Amino acid sequence: MSNTKEKLFTEFTAPTTQEWLDKIQVDLKGADFQKRLVWRTNEGFNVQPFYRREDLKDLKAVDSLPGEFPYVRGNKKDNNLWFVRQDIVVDDAKAANEKALDILNKGVDSLGFRIKGKELSAELIATLLDGILPQYVELNFQTCQCHCVELANILVAYFKEKNYPLAELKGSINFDPISKILTKGKDTQAVLAEAKPLIEALKELPGYRCICVNSVAVNNAGAYIYQELGYALAWGAEYLSVLTEAGVDACEAAKRIKFNMGVSENYFMEIAKFRAARMLWAQIAREFVGDAALNCTCSQMHVCAVTSEYNQTLFDSYVNLLRSQTETMSAALANVDSIVVTPFDKPYEQPTEFAERIARNQQLLLKEEAHFDKLVDVAGGSYTIEHLTDALAREGWKLFLAVEEAGGFLCEALKGNITNAVNASNDKRHAAAATRREFILGTNQFPNFTEKSEGKAPVECCCSCGHEGGELPRLNKERLASEFETLRLSTEKAPKQPVAFMLTIGNLAMRQARAQFSCNFLAAAGYKVVDNLGFKTVEEGVDAALEAKADIVVICSSDDEYAEYAIPAFQYLAGRAMYVVAGAPACMEDLKAAGIENFIHVKSNQLETLRAYNAKLGL
Repeated sequence: MSNTKEKLFTEFTAPTTQEWLDKIQVDLKGADFQKRLVWRTNEGFNVQPFYRREDLKDLKAVDSLPGEFPYVRGNKKDNNLWFVRQDIVVDDAKAANEKALDILNKGVDSLGFRIKGKELSAELIATLLDGILPQYVELNFQTCQCHCVELANILVAYFKEKNYPLAELKGSINFDPISKILTKGKDTQAVLAEAKPLIEALKELPGYRCICVNSVAVNNAGAYIYQELGYALAWGAEYLSVLTEAGVDACEAAKRIKFNMGVSENYFMEIAKFRAARMLWAQIAREFVGDAALNCTCSQMHVCAVTSEYNQTLFDSYVNLLRSQTETMSAALANVDSIVVTPFDKPYEQPTEFAERIARNQQLLLKEEAHFDKLVDVAGGSYTIEHLTDALAREGWKLFLAVEEAGGFLCEALKGNITNAVNASNDKRHAAAATRREFILGTNQFPNFTEKSEGKAPVECCCSCGHEGGELPRLNKERLASEFETLRLSTEKAPKQPVAFMLTIGNLAMRQARAQFSCNFLAAAGYKVVDNLGFKTVEEGVDAALEAKADIVVICSSDDEYAEYAIPAFQYLAGRAMYVVAGAPACMEDLKAAGIENFIHVKSNQLETLRAYNAKLGL
């Protein structure tokens, strides 16, 4: 056996990086390596098509171990257990308690309760937690920021009355006034004075974190990954500063901070984000605590990952399951502490029992069938992910330093700079979706041609505390697909569904490719698309289109053949339907001179084009 192994390792000469690059250049046949194979990320760095061990030689974090500072490889040494969390809105305490007990029996081991501040009372908490054993379940609470200290006192009194082991209890209270500055545009810095009393109220519950960084808000507002990373770090550092300046011990302050972070569909990049976040947060905590942080859990970042709402869609909504599943996998492989899977139907309704069950099972499948909870830092040692971790850490750190140099996160939030930067990213992503540079499966790419909304409409975001917005700019939480959905819903309201007819003629390969492209392009607006095998003459095609009662006729052929077919077809149609040429042929100017106005191709702004077509059709 040993001889065989030795032969396997010595029989072949390992190629060098340059030899790989030389081979790639041959296979590219003259194409530009940088343009074809190098991924230019939105995060400010490039990703190569392959990495080798030599690319990691200068990365110090690669040599660290799981459960050891700086925790890039996770907080745990011997497993990857995480809490399966589901949140409950408490409109009725008894009903919420019944639901909590039910889902605890279905695999959940972490509960999140959203309680209206004006309804908070000891009686409500007693009813809500009746039959729930907090030493076995992570309990998380969210209420109006000005009621958090009251909530803490009620919880401590309740747990003591029940003789629960206070030192063993795990959970959190979501105190985060800064998030209201971003999401509601309100200056809530005065509420920060409640931070120290809140920590003091929870002194008998060492396992409860109460100062939260809700960077999931910027994730759901379309922030790029490096932005969420950098802002989350600056956000957490701001709270450390506030607490230590108020006289709270730095180590105690760090132990009370919890990060609720979003996770988007960029699979490998999200794994790297959480690894980089732990590494950088450990360094920040060390600056406040000192070298004692090297051997203290105070430098560990505790993260609850929440799958994104930003990329969810109303149409073809079951695709949301695919999105949230890969997001959940990213979070689990990145060793987070708990995960909330957003139900697939949240964009258009209060999540149903079925949707919530599927969301729970998405995590349980990863645990019970894929055994993601058994292995520590599966991603460790992957050349690509280690590189992404380092590259993201660098970009996130740059942003963190920029915020610190500008006066800190609170200062920048009050100036509106954080909100404006995230909203600018949201605008860029919407523009990219409009031109299909960012694909939304089932919406601007490969839409379901026959799907109807069936009464579904986007759910408007509301604040459970009833506060009105303030004077500061607010995060724009408009989902990436929202504009396409508005367009498609307006089409559905029309008395007649527009029909787009593919007049396919000429070169077989080109007409089929362009017909497929055009069908996907136009179906995104909710048009009925009619594809065809091909016509011998343009007259035959136009006649067939009119017989099908087409509102739009799209001629699909090759660039060379448009010079022959496009103008005769346009003239024969004679304005009896909108006429569109699929492609951007060299003869485009000649076609425009003949009166042809409409062209669709890969460089078209799909959203604006479809809006213009709806206007021409009187929709």
